[in-house]
Amino acid sequence: MATSGEAIARLLAEAGWQPEQLARRLNECAERHGRTERLHPKTPYKWKRGDVPRSPWPALTTALLSEQLQRTISLDELGWPDEGFEAAPASAGLDLPWSSTGALRAAEVVNESEGMMHRRMFLTLLGSALTSPAHEWLIAQPPTDIASTAGRHLSGEVVDHLDAVTASLRRMDDHLGSGHTLGLVRQHLSVVVGALRERSYTDTVGQRLHATAGELLRLAGWLSFDDGHHTQAQRFWIAGLYQANAAGDRGLGANILGFMSCQAKDLGQLRQAVTLAETARASYPAASPKVATILDLRAAEAYANNRAETDTRRALDNAFGRFTDSRPEHGDPDWSYWINEAQAHAQAGYCFVKLEDWPRARDHLRTALRLQGNEYTREGALRNALLATTYVRQEQPELDKALALGDQAVQTLTGQVTSARCIKHVRNLVGALAPYRRTPAVRQFCQDAKDLIAA
Repeated sequence: MATSGEAIARLLAEAGWQPEQLARRLNECAERHGRTERLHPKTPYKWKRGDVPRSPWPALTTALLSEQLQRTISLDELGWPDEGFEAAPASAGLDLPWSSTGALRAAEVVNESEGMMHRRMFLTLLGSALTSPAHEWLIAQPPTDIASTAGRHLSGEVVDHLDAVTASLRRMDDHLGSGHTLGLVRQHLSVVVGALRERSYTDTVGQRLHATAGELLRLAGWLSFDDGHHTQAQRFWIAGLYQANAAGDRGLGANILGFMSCQAKDLGQLRQAVTLAETARASYPAASPKVATILDLRAAEAYANNRAETDTRRALDNAFGRFTDSRPEHGDPDWSYWINEAQAHAQAGYCFVKLEDWPRARDHLRTALRLQGNEYTREGALRNALLATTYVRQEQPELDKALALGDQAVQTLTGQVTSARCIKHVRNLVGALAPYRRTPAVRQFCQDAKDLIAA
């Protein structure tokens, strides 16, 4: 029987990886899943000599090798002991019927206790697995019977109150960030799920409850994504698609796909980002100009990351064109409140940063900052960091302007809001400033940003 060292050596050879490549991929995987542990590039050489890795590396190693070799690699095959830590895909437990019962179960599964979540390591969906839930939602038929006869009657007025709390949580996120809000969202989701399970209601009220649960799952996914927990975000969003289908709400489902597209581009899954964004646009009947604008901007971001300039510009033109159609009879959903001209310019600025068109990026980002006023929000910090980057990356850098904007971003993210996603853009700014580290002001800014980035 092969020793553990022989087993890992054989599997690495089959995968075509050197130990350093395995270490790099494991570190990327750990970061993607919110883990703080990191491997030294030479550590897998010790495994080849028979050393047994500590948690979470056995579970991550079997998952990565299984994905690379397209077959299941177990701890037994590697000769490593069971660490009591299960690795499972983000979709685990969510292969459910597209019915009201399936939707309720999906919400319960992803909102289970933290203890249950801690004993399992859910692995981020990549490649075709990332777009599979979108395709299932697209072809699913909304259930026809949503009513419940369990427990005391629940009226539409109660759903109004539940929705008011949801709206408050959305706005709390704008000003406090993901780290302070997710726990409250999960508590409120538990209340809504309890109502779905334990109360009686009509079809209409049932659809509204599922829509409320779906928006809370969308928000929980966004907060998780903004905080760097990609797998948790995917689980919330998949469950949200079940709610959107049960509610018969194509706008809600399309919006969730838009957020999944945003995450896909951050994970480097650029083709999947386009697929998700275009699936969202194709699935939505464009009843609300605001919602259609959101979906156009998601598509623009996906195309910009693919360096597809023509498609990016076309999507941006569509988005800005919709602002002329703001008639009140469209009935824009409450969750679309955040899309306004400032946000549209900010997302356009991001697109042109990705296309390395610094003058256009700067024009849009300046407009976004002017329109937002003096609010110290997460989005303001992001806009400052992106605008600062344009001044560094242009042909003739203007470091004073870049550092002033960078300081504002750091101050907001240090004292006002929390956002791992925005901190990543500050890290990118520090990287862009690296050639100028001998300049005292640049060196001071990088030092000031160091604690924020490390946190």
